[in-house]
Parts: sequence; structure tokens; C-alpha cells
Amino acid sequence: MNNKDKHVSSVVIKQISLLAIIIVLAGLICFNLSLFIPSVLGAITIYVVCRKYNFYLQEERKWKPSLAAFALMFASLIILILPIYFIADLLIDKLGNAQAYMAKFNVFLDKIHAYIYSKTKFDILSQENMNKLKNSVGKISTSALSGTFNTLTVVISMYFILYFMLEKPRLFERILTSSAPLKRANISLIGDKLRKLIMANAIGIPVVAVGQGIVAVIGYFIFGAPGPVLLFALTAVASVIPVVGTAIVYVPVCIFMIAEGNTAQGIGLAIYCVVVVGLTDNLLRFTLLKKLENIHPLNTVFGIIMGMNLFGFMGLIFGPILISFTLLLIQIYRNEFSDENVPPDLELPVQNDKLI
Repeated sequence: MNNKDKHVSSVVIKQISLLAIIIVLAGLICFNLSLFIPSVLGAITIYVVCRKYNFYLQEERKWKPSLAAFALMFASLIILILPIYFIADLLIDKLGNAQAYMAKFNVFLDKIHAYIYSKTKFDILSQENMNKLKNSVGKISTSALSGTFNTLTVVISMYFILYFMLEKPRLFERILTSSAPLKRANISLIGDKLRKLIMANAIGIPVVAVGQGIVAVIGYFIFGAPGPVLLFALTAVASVIPVVGTAIVYVPVCIFMIAEGNTAQGIGLAIYCVVVVGLTDNLLRFTLLKKLENIHPLNTVFGIIMGMNLFGFMGLIFGPILISFTLLLIQIYRNEFSDENVPPDLELPVQNDKLI
């Protein structure tokens, strides 16, 4: 082995040692500050959404940095946070009494099961499956609600962090850029893709959810569905689930109404939801979401499952972002260290107004 090989080996050893130390320290920090991870994610999300307006107010309109920061924080609270918090708080208020909720849900499920069996003689919901479904719903509800009780703490700490990001945005982005151990082109790529991912999840998902919920609740009131306000919140949440979407809520409700003897109302609601709510879903997704980042449905499914377990209802937004960002980092790793040609989807133009 010549001196050059020895020198290279020593450099590699130093790199690995330093990387190991960084990973250990970062792990300790994340473990001990894990409660603030949702706050950091939320602050970054709102920063990206408000970034263009922040620079406009500070650099073109010459607002004081603190005034611009407070104005954007207030606007984001009204437009982004309160609708999500309203839906979460509505579900907590309606489902907070777990024992009473599960008793009503069991009656609801038993009525649907009896009606389907009487008409088809097909025991699709056997007693064993019924018990499994009831237990699963109870566990999921408890887990989601317990994760959401910390929402107020998350929001307060999120805005505390966000203030310092918005007050000196150039400094914040310069710190991120200088700290990233990547090529300049890859840093710009991460900024551009992250901006698109956040806009698609922070703007696209809530708009589609609230839009479908509003359209659906009109039908719930018109056709006399039980608990229309609760169904609004459940429909809005269910709209983010790919493939099945809002049908997971309105189909059982329609069957229940028919089983109760309200056949005309149940059929009318089913037609309304399939046509009007379905049209609203397609309209919003093919107009709004197509202009934003195209996120694969599997990213959304697994992101929601992971996000709900980690962050409660806030995970509806953060979960898909984390999954997509992880896949992006894998692409960046290949681009950074592989000799292969860069895939076409990574060759994105870098513009001055993009993040970082």
C-alpha cells in the first residue's frame, strides 16, 4: 500500500468517525426533544408556504421584520391551522366520550350487518369479524384522539419557532445551505422539491378535505342523515384516503338509513354523494392538485398511517411529507455519490425564487 492509499484510508476513517459522532449526537437531540418534532415540521411547513410573501413584505414593502412575521403568523393561523383544528376539535368533542361513542357505533354496525344479511344471506360481517372491526375502530379512535390532545402545545411551540424563521429568513436559509453536506445543485433541488411537497400537502390536502366535507354535509342535512356535523368531520378526514375516500363514510350511513326504514332518503343520499361529492373530488384534484406536486397514492396511504401514529391529526399533513422527503433523500444520495446519469425527474431548473 503506497502513501496515497494510506492517506485516503485515514481520511475515510476520520469521515466515518465524525459521521458516527454526528449521528449519535443528532439521535440524542431528537430523542430528548421528540415532543417538539411536530412543532419543527409545522414551522417549516408554514415557513415554506409564507416564504414568498415574507420576502415581499420585508424587502419590497419595507415592513419591519417583526411586523411581517406577526402578520404572516396570524394569516396562517386563520387560513391553515384553524380549519384543521376545528375538524380535530369537533371529533374530540363528539368522540371524546369513548364509551358512549363505541356503544352508538356498535348499534350502528349491528344494524348495517343485520340489514345486509337479511337481504343477501351473505354473512360478510361474521361475528368474529364484527368484533375485530369494533376493537380496531376503538383502538384507532383512542390513538388518534390521544395524539390530538397535545395539539395546542404543538401549535404554541410551532409559532414560537416560526417567528425566528420569518424574522430573519435570509439568515435562516443561509444556515441551512451552509450546514448541508451536499453539492449546491442538490441543495437547490431539495429546496425546490420540498417546496412542492409542502404546498401539495399543506394546501392541497386541506382544501380537498374541507371542500368535500362542506359539499357532503349539505347532502347530510338535505336527506336527514344522523349526526351531520360529525359526519362532516369524518368525511373531511376520509377524503385524504386514496381509492375509497369519502365512500368509507357515506356508504355505511346510506345503508344504515335504508335499514332504519328511510329508503328514499338513503338512496337519495347515496346518489348525491356518488355524483356531487365525487364530482367535487375530481374537480378539486384535477384542478388544484395537478398544479402542485403529483404525490403517489401509496405515499399518501403510508404517510397518513405513520403520521397519525406519530403526530395525531397533524400527521395527515406531516406523514406524507416525511415519506416523500425520505424518497427524495434517497434520490439525492444516488445523485451525490453515484456515477450514473441523473434521472430526468431530478434535472429540475433552479430559479432564484425557489427555497434556499
